[in-house]
Amino acid sequence: MSMREDIRRAIALGYEPEKDRAPRVLAKGLGEIAEAIIAIARKHGIQLYEDEALSRSLYALQIGQEIPEQFYVAVAEVLAYVYRLDAELRKRKGIR
Repeated sequence: MSMREDIRRAIALGYEPEKDRAPRVLAKGLGEIAEAIIAIARKHGIQLYEDEALSRSLYALQIGQEIPEQFYVAVAEVLAYVYRLDAELRKRKGIR
């Protein structure tokens, strides 16, 4: 059984440096569940990053699983992008 490629995916990653060796999957979903994950992220001001190929690859991981080494560079680039956006937003709002 193959999964349709046009179905939207969402993967939520989290990272706590004091206890995690690498970011881990906090939530994942397809279709309506993906839309709900995205809506929750937006509601809480969490920056989003879209990369279809990366989301397809990360979707194979289990919730709670740390990302494997082969994804470190790609996820580091995503995190750097998100941190830059967050810093810009904070600067515009005058927040440290």
